[in-house]
Amino acid sequence: MSIVHKLQPLQALMREWRQHLHQFPETAFEETQTAQFIADKLASFGLEVHQGLGKTGVVATLSAGSSTKKIALRADMDALFIQEQNSFAYKSCHDGKMHACGHDGHTAMLLGAASYLAQHRNFDGTVYFIFQPAEEGRAGAKQMIDDGLFEQFPADCVFGLHNFPDIPLGHFAVKSGAMMASFDCFEIIITGQATHAAMPHLGNDAIIASAQLITALQTIVSRTLNPADPAVVSITQIHAGNTWNALPESVLLRGTFRCFNADIQKTIADKISQIVKGICEGFNVSAEINFNPENPGYPVTFNTTVETELALQAAISVVGESGVDRNPVASMGSEDFAFMLQEKPGCYIWIGNGSSENSCLLHNPHYDFNDEILTIGAAYWVKLVEIVMNRVY
Repeated sequence: MSIVHKLQPLQALMREWRQHLHQFPETAFEETQTAQFIADKLASFGLEVHQGLGKTGVVATLSAGSSTKKIALRADMDALFIQEQNSFAYKSCHDGKMHACGHDGHTAMLLGAASYLAQHRNFDGTVYFIFQPAEEGRAGAKQMIDDGLFEQFPADCVFGLHNFPDIPLGHFAVKSGAMMASFDCFEIIITGQATHAAMPHLGNDAIIASAQLITALQTIVSRTLNPADPAVVSITQIHAGNTWNALPESVLLRGTFRCFNADIQKTIADKISQIVKGICEGFNVSAEINFNPENPGYPVTFNTTVETELALQAAISVVGESGVDRNPVASMGSEDFAFMLQEKPGCYIWIGNGSSENSCLLHNPHYDFNDEILTIGAAYWVKLVEIVMNRVY
């Protein structure tokens, strides 16, 4: 009997858990009810449960046999500040918050795997189940690490999983190397001399300087970086002025940049500083630059070779060779699981959520996790544990 069929009795329970979590979403570092729900389930399976890392994080431990091998499996559990526009019975009860990225499904799949592994224990070693808060832009993974995650739970390797719309339902996609981009924000405050709009020569126009700057920043990708190195620089906010007939004293610009290489990440930051300095000097205005002013930037999500091969073995054993894409195009999206991959070897894999038709895209108010893949995702986790923990080195 295949592992998917063995897990089928858990399908209804995982669906129930997933839809409960969807109905009661909680955002970064406020996942108190979510964390308690998870902790209670894990305790009922007989696992040793620890709460509080990363403020609301949950880690459970399950051991079998006598091996000293240790593997960590991670699911994110936070929601987004998005007003849900679905109408099904389990839609969000919390105004302005919803599970628009499938973290409810990730949590349910890992709970399902924990339940199965606790019952069957067909592995030799220790499994750490990590339920992480604040993935959505608040670097909850880093917070858990800073709080001593891998000192208290010293895994040999760590694995993550995320659903992905428009990958065929229940298929997997993974490769070694860069899987998702780095993520950095920046804020630029340009200060000039305010003046009457009819007398611009009496002031120093911060708006003109900012317009030139916005255009010039686009040359970083097109003229500074090697065309073979993907990257993007985007200005996402412009704030200036409050009247028709005056040039404002200052302009606030905010934006983001992403790439797949730490050296390029530094190059982009350095070039932003250089361009800002040069243009502002030319227009006789001053500038202040702040990188990642509210939260740490995310590094590149980089899969290690050996662990990626193990993830491939697990995925193929669940859905077959034809159900696994070994060379997906890396995503310009980012993921704070990257912090864990900086600490431990590991792999981050995508599972297909099916078609994005009818706006079922990530971070969309109509998004919903596809419950049909719950058993497949849980089966992947189970097979991964059995493959890694029973592997002969």
